[in-house]
Amino acid sequence: MKKFWKLMGWLSLALFNAFSIWGALFLFQKGFYELSVTFFVLIVLIDYFIFNKNSYPFRYMIPAIILLFILVLYPIAFTIKTAFTNYGTGHIMTRQEVVDRLLTDPVFTYIPENSKEYNYEVFVRFDGINPTEDFKLLVISQDGKEYIMGDIKSIRVQSGKMLLGEAELKDIEGFDLIRENGRIMAILENGKTYNYFYSPDDKDTAINETFFKSHIGFPLLSKVEIVDKEGNRLSMRFSEDGTLRLKTIRHLYRLALAEVIENGRNVVKTVLVNDMTNKPLLEENGTFYDFDKNGEKVPIMGYISYVGPENFIQIFTNPTISGPFLKIFLWNFTYAALSVLFTFVIGLVFALVLNNNTLGGRSVYRTLLIIPWAIPAFISVLIWKNGFFNETYGIINKFILNGLLNKESIQWMTNPFWAKVAVLIVNTWLGFPYMMTVSLGALQSIPDELYEAASIDGASKSQRFWKITFPLLMTTVAPLLVGSFAFNFNNFVNIYLLTGGGPAIPNTSTPAGATDILISYTYKLAFEAGRGQDFGFASAISILIFFIVAGISFVNFRISGSFEEVNR
Repeated sequence: MKKFWKLMGWLSLALFNAFSIWGALFLFQKGFYELSVTFFVLIVLIDYFIFNKNSYPFRYMIPAIILLFILVLYPIAFTIKTAFTNYGTGHIMTRQEVVDRLLTDPVFTYIPENSKEYNYEVFVRFDGINPTEDFKLLVISQDGKEYIMGDIKSIRVQSGKMLLGEAELKDIEGFDLIRENGRIMAILENGKTYNYFYSPDDKDTAINETFFKSHIGFPLLSKVEIVDKEGNRLSMRFSEDGTLRLKTIRHLYRLALAEVIENGRNVVKTVLVNDMTNKPLLEENGTFYDFDKNGEKVPIMGYISYVGPENFIQIFTNPTISGPFLKIFLWNFTYAALSVLFTFVIGLVFALVLNNNTLGGRSVYRTLLIIPWAIPAFISVLIWKNGFFNETYGIINKFILNGLLNKESIQWMTNPFWAKVAVLIVNTWLGFPYMMTVSLGALQSIPDELYEAASIDGASKSQRFWKITFPLLMTTVAPLLVGSFAFNFNNFVNIYLLTGGGPAIPNTSTPAGATDILISYTYKLAFEAGRGQDFGFASAISILIFFIVAGISFVNFRISGSFEEVNR
């Protein structure tokens, strides 16, 4: 039995390796190089831990290592890579994908002056009395020859939906037909009967036009290019009378050899050329440009390209970016520092009160004071936002200021100063129970003999606090204050739910707000920017945030003497 389970274990490992290697190769082929390398490294490490006897203890860490690589190391590598690119709205696809789309997408087609128009008739299969989307298309050329469109082949598919298809015209002799008075009324194929349903030239079938357009014309035929016997491409296009007509088309862009200026030299290379004007497209900064009638550049499509340190340089050199960035950074630092200060001071005061043995009902007070910590933060934030800080019906404005004090309402969400005050109030409310709990534990660990000796020496209460309590308290609490600062420096949830980073900072080209911290500013740039998503710039700021937090934390640890305490 033992050998059986051992054999099953080796088989499972072999299957795991085979599946992982296949997945890594698949990801590499699809262009996900970082994730592919992550998979390969994981496979090597896991096999090493299993086959090497000296690495036996690491086997128990395999699940954690898998999560570490996929959820931590890979996102870090992807963020670093993205920070040096223009990845974002307008630059989502690779260059090859953009070229393929410009060459094949039905959007980039035009009707030439000598375009031919083909008549067509639609035949559908009925389910009882209801027409279905299963159809045949009879195409009639200008010389009266009849063809039937063959099966549609998908050329480009995205998310299971066909974006571009192609079909050929087949001779009518290969199909069984039913004619009446010389007109085809039905097409028979593989035991299915397709009955005559619609033609733009037959007024008797006009009643079926809506079904044809909504179920066949727009969703399918508009994405299909039909190749006739002469090699011409046909596609559905609107005519002046509003009906869909089958016309010959040409692709707007094609590949050709052209002489272009590159790095100050004339070189001959393969470029995209506008088929109507015979002018090559300009490729600049990860974007293809065409030219209008006045010779002005018109952006067509962009692709992901390497831009070097451009995203980092923008942060410091572009006034419309560096201005709000500096304001956000200063507020971010102030917000984190004041949050730590307020929560620690209030938490320490309550801890000192609760540490008094003569206080009755301490357990009740302790339970009540810990409630803000026990309630999920997002619930508390929304209660404060809608219940207290609402400018119209909030408790503070309506009942206290307007009602009791007869004062004007405070613009909690539209005035930058009061919005910052609101953010600090809520963060203090959420954070002081944690500091109270930590401080209370630290206070109870201080020996009573120290206070007795200080009393004998005639020390006052304030002297005992500043000479005994506070230094010993900071020895325990200082590392936690550093951690609290780092947490509040990136406290995205509270900012996003309470103010959304607002109110907006005027005269900026980025979505910067008065209460934005760096992480919420980065989120807006990446996902909510009105000008589009800018993942590259957001990644650059993310890297900057990492170094800022790491630097501040290092300095704080050195100041607090945490390293020395650990070394002892």
